[in-house]
Amino acid sequence: MGKKNKKKKSHLPFRLNVLFFIIFLMFSGVVLKLGMVQILHGAEAQEEINRTTNDTTKKPVPRGKMYDRYGNVIVDNSPLYAITYTPPKSTNQGKHLEIAKKLAPMIEKDTKKVTLRDKKDYWILVNNEDNQAIKERLSVEEQTYTEEEQETGADTPYEILLDRIDPEQDLQFSDQELEIIAIKRELDSAYSLSPHIVKNEGVTLEEYATVAENLDKLPGINVSTDWQREYPYGDTFRNYLGSVNMSGVPKDQKDYFMSRGYSLNDRVGTSGLEERYEMVLKGQKEKIEHTVNSDQEVINSEVIQEGTRGNDLKLTVDLELQKRLDEIVQKHLKEAVTRFPVQNQHMSEAMVVMMEPNTGEVLAVSGQKYNRGEDGEEPYFQDFSLGAITQQYPPGSAVKGATLLAGYDFGVVRYGERMLDTPIKIKGTEEKASYRNMGMINDYQALQLSSNVYMFRIAMKMAGDDHYVRNDPLETVPGRFQVMRDYFSQFGLGVKTGIDMPAGTESYGYQGQDPVTSDMLNLSIGQYDSYTTMQLAQYVSTIANDGYRIQPRLVSEVHEPDVQSEELGPVIESYSPNVLNKISMTQESINRVKRGFELVFQSDGTAYSNFGEEVDYSVAGKTGTAQAKVYEIIRDEYGNPIGVGNTTDVENLTLVGYSPSEDPEVAFAVVVPNTGIISGYTPQYPINKHIGRDAMDAYYDLKENRAEAMEDKEQSEEETQDESTDQ
Repeated sequence: MGKKNKKKKSHLPFRLNVLFFIIFLMFSGVVLKLGMVQILHGAEAQEEINRTTNDTTKKPVPRGKMYDRYGNVIVDNSPLYAITYTPPKSTNQGKHLEIAKKLAPMIEKDTKKVTLRDKKDYWILVNNEDNQAIKERLSVEEQTYTEEEQETGADTPYEILLDRIDPEQDLQFSDQELEIIAIKRELDSAYSLSPHIVKNEGVTLEEYATVAENLDKLPGINVSTDWQREYPYGDTFRNYLGSVNMSGVPKDQKDYFMSRGYSLNDRVGTSGLEERYEMVLKGQKEKIEHTVNSDQEVINSEVIQEGTRGNDLKLTVDLELQKRLDEIVQKHLKEAVTRFPVQNQHMSEAMVVMMEPNTGEVLAVSGQKYNRGEDGEEPYFQDFSLGAITQQYPPGSAVKGATLLAGYDFGVVRYGERMLDTPIKIKGTEEKASYRNMGMINDYQALQLSSNVYMFRIAMKMAGDDHYVRNDPLETVPGRFQVMRDYFSQFGLGVKTGIDMPAGTESYGYQGQDPVTSDMLNLSIGQYDSYTTMQLAQYVSTIANDGYRIQPRLVSEVHEPDVQSEELGPVIESYSPNVLNKISMTQESINRVKRGFELVFQSDGTAYSNFGEEVDYSVAGKTGTAQAKVYEIIRDEYGNPIGVGNTTDVENLTLVGYSPSEDPEVAFAVVVPNTGIISGYTPQYPINKHIGRDAMDAYYDLKENRAEAMEDKEQSEEETQDESTDQ
């Protein structure tokens, strides 16, 4: 028994030695392998560890400012506190949720933009920590996604799960949770290495400081300054200044902007001058080079190109005149509607354009809409200024200057030719006449007194009928209707003016379809085709400047930004007057029409009662009255149009002109559609003439005030210089 025990003990050290020897051999193999790796691949491994890449991102800069013609800032940038997030090259929603949970207690975040999909994504992310809720909604088969299913386009488990989340049961979140979701939504929207705004509106100093103190706990979060557009003159001229999309590049224009170096979260102009001059206003982004290691961590960032604010625009618009013009239009719209509420029940808009006829520079564009208020609501005004280039109306007699010039050029009327103004009757049509029988009148008087018949006779002759006989059919030559339209287009009537607004903004006007023979007579007195207020302003400017149709402009110069002051910097580009065409009429013909236009305002013409001897400046131009109809729209209980009811006869009142009549420096056009009619041919409230008179008074009043201010300034500078010399 003793021998057996001794023998067993003798085997134990031997077995341990064998085990230790095996372990030694294994360890030696590992050491040998590591040695070989170090010797053969050590350099490559170390290079991989040390490998870095350089990525460049661009940081947006504030847009350029806009100034009016006198250097007043009308679009500025106001600074804002901002909380931003710059994601690394590799991140995920889980990390974003962690950051959002830490950031939510530090700031208040608006939750209005949180969508149902945002809530569902959050629910899935939270419940991934406890798979039970998710497993209850997916079968075992649905929890897998094979390559075959992927190839056939079958729904993924995630997509199936989204459909099976019950909003009423699963998505009832607290206000705090909704703020977390709203913050996560912003973090998810960010692009790698590009700063993204998490919050920039209403960031308090306390929020800014709290986040700044905790940046080490919030990877990728930073505090900085941002900007937003500011309008010192409020809503004045806002429709033309335009808007900026603060949430990034519009989806339908993604390819356009990306091909031009934009990032998806860049702000861009989406309307008005902000859109039209986007490439001028956007500025040069700050370029930052990031060094990223093999773990996709940013280990260094360096600014390699300083950013510069966008270039500034100097507009042609006089903001003081613009403000006054808006007030004038509002005043007379309200007066016309409140004094004659029944007759003017369909009147609600009025539009005015003022511009320099020799340069095309637009001085002011006003459009106001009078909303009467419903259910006890107070009446209020709404900006309708874009209507001056988008809405068209038959202008009436305002176009008779173009008709007379066409007649001269076509050779159907002579200078000083007298014609009998008496009603005209063409077979198969209603009788046509002026507002009164004028007897024998010449071309000057035809404009001064606004004779329809004189223009009818010109139109008939242009159509090919040289020998009018009452009740006979009109003899015409094919194509002559288009001849008259082509003459009108030389003045900008029925064609785009070319104003520098985004493509698609401006209307061509409207041309009547399928005209019959007698419609050429209607065209000659502005009762057939329709034109915009801007087209009428271009038309009268073409006559004022002796026949040159000039493109209207809202921007005159581009300037470098002056970061040291609020003043305009050096001029980069200046826009010269752009002559679109020269009308075919002779200077003598133009002078005769200009003389007729003078008689309208200065010698018992149709505008004399509102101007005449009462003003100390000279005006020339033409009044207009066009017959129109307003159709009652019948709607169903849901507000959808289902038919047309009664019609009401109304008039469009217009006025075009320029001043001074001998050397024009300002031209204007006024359009007031759908005014009421009373007995006779005189409107109960000649709103077009009242607006025109007050607009011209405002122009000359501002001109005089500025001249006096300049004189006082020069006198003060001279006195200061004299005092310095005496000392």
